[in-house]
Amino acid sequence: MSTESGVMACTYILVCSDNTYYVGSTVDFPRRLHEHQTGQSKSTRLRLPVEVFFVKEFDTLKDARAFEAFIKRQRNKEFYNKLKSGAFV
Repeated sequence: MSTESGVMACTYILVCSDNTYYVGSTVDFPRRLHEHQTGQSKSTRLRLPVEVFFVKEFDTLKDARAFEAFIKRQRNKEFYNKLKSGAFV
C-alpha cells in the first residue's frame, strides 16, 4: 500500500524503555522510527530505547491517523496485546 507519492502510510506503536507505549502515524515510517531511536523526537527522547511493537499500513495518511486516534482511545495494554496478536487487523 502506498500514498500517491509512493510512500506507505502507517500507524505504529512503540514500546519505550519505561514500558509505556507511543502511538503515531506517518507516511515515512523508516525516517520516523530513526527519529524516535536517536532522540530526535521530543515525545520519546527521555524514554529510549524504543522498540517497534506494531505497524499497520494504510492507503492514506487520513486512514492511518483515524486508526491512531482509535488506538489512543483504548489506552490499555490488554488492547495493545490483542492488536499485536492480530485480533483487530
